[in-house]
Amino acid sequence: MRQEPAAPTRHLRVHRDRGHTVLEFHGEIDIVAAGEIVPHLDDVTAGPDPRVVIDLTRVDFFDCSGLRLLYRARSRVLEHDGRLLLVCTHPLTLRVLRVTGLTRLLPPHPTLDEALSRPEATSGSL
Repeated sequence: MRQEPAAPTRHLRVHRDRGHTVLEFHGEIDIVAAGEIVPHLDDVTAGPDPRVVIDLTRVDFFDCSGLRLLYRARSRVLEHDGRLLLVCTHPLTLRVLRVTGLTRLLPPHPTLDEALSRPEATSGSL
């Protein structure tokens, strides 16, 4: 039985697109936002072969709590042989992702359409 994602929060909108669950993060992604997002992230990455996109295009602020969310999502998707894609264009967020090395493991795409038009691939190995 497939479980639908939980209802969104003020920092998250969840929808489906081309066989993927899209988690749109909104506003400031800090420790408070991460606490709201984790249960939803865990729901969509719990089953076999999860297909997930994390879209950061509507994010104004992104700290280490946001990084932990991305690492958590990546780890859970890899555990379940799934696919995780990232959409991000914000220069400061991209800088944080580059400095931490996350762009090597989870290359960001500029748009949702571009991310979903890529051939099947998953994020880099551990």
